[in-house]
Amino acid sequence: MAMANPLLQVRNLVVEFPTRRGTLTAVDDISFDIAEGEVLGVVGESGAGKSMTGAAVIGLLEPPGRIASGEVLLEGRRIDNLPYEKMRRIRGKEIGAIFQDPLTSLNPLYSIGRQLTETIMTHTDMTPTQARARAVELLAEVGIPAPERRVDQYPHQFSGGMRQRVVIALALCVNPRLIIADEPTTALDVSIQAQIIALLKRLCREHGTAVMLVTHDMGVIAETADRVAVMYAGRIAEIGPVREVIKNAKHPYTHGLMGSIPAIGHDADRLEQIPGSMPRLTDIPPGCAFNPRCLHAFDRCRRDRPELIAVDDGQVSCWLYDTAAGRTTAEAKAIVASRSGTAMERADG
Repeated sequence: MAMANPLLQVRNLVVEFPTRRGTLTAVDDISFDIAEGEVLGVVGESGAGKSMTGAAVIGLLEPPGRIASGEVLLEGRRIDNLPYEKMRRIRGKEIGAIFQDPLTSLNPLYSIGRQLTETIMTHTDMTPTQARARAVELLAEVGIPAPERRVDQYPHQFSGGMRQRVVIALALCVNPRLIIADEPTTALDVSIQAQIIALLKRLCREHGTAVMLVTHDMGVIAETADRVAVMYAGRIAEIGPVREVIKNAKHPYTHGLMGSIPAIGHDADRLEQIPGSMPRLTDIPPGCAFNPRCLHAFDRCRRDRPELIAVDDGQVSCWLYDTAAGRTTAEAKAIVASRSGTAMERADG
């Protein structure tokens, strides 16, 4: 759903991979916005296109992957068609990145301080002395104890959680407007994960930074995000305020995801299961990509592709909500919730 003056706008984005056997579509005509200071969670099973979307936004698609069509705009400026050098200057300065494994972002041969100061000096006019002072300040801001001493240490001298804090400091070096966070807590234990989530939320609040948070963990989404986009087979199935999506899932796929999450106090013998598996890029079915796994699919689902339509405070891509069929939103929700247990019951259990 469109918002006033969004920081990031993604419009009809298509990401393709040419192969000898044909062209594979990894991200299939998706659109969304992120506002200043907002955390948009992007969730779905492996292969849904979450990370590919983030890579396309930041200009880090691995060849032969390419943006085949659509636009990516940052503060109203189109950035997806920029030459490599111009996009490289935007990365780090205006868009930061946090990845799942901090060791892929840190050079083991360089001290933490060197990596921070080089990044700062690349994007600012600071002197080496000023950049070092800023590096120490950043380490303190992300919760590294004794930053004046640890700035001269190397990545192997930090724990996994501390390395991830360093990566967040790198992403924040020059106060970027947007951060792409791709599974930033997956490799961490639960207690450290909670600390990183709290840190991201605080940084958004204090700096007005927007975050695109890519994850498969709905618990992280519930704790961190303002809105959530649920992806399936390269498409957006549902997008809306995170509490609304969790409590009142509209798309059958989203409902299945919610039903498969264990909840404290829920005494069902078995969790709900979504039958089947995510289709391969070479075998995405016609119509709604989810239709082979959907308990409520009918002829039109197998024939025509649904587009996102506004429902309540969000959007959903599902023929059950087609008003031309004479079905109300409440009736469509009731059909989706007709599985054993509802997302709201599980969330409140």
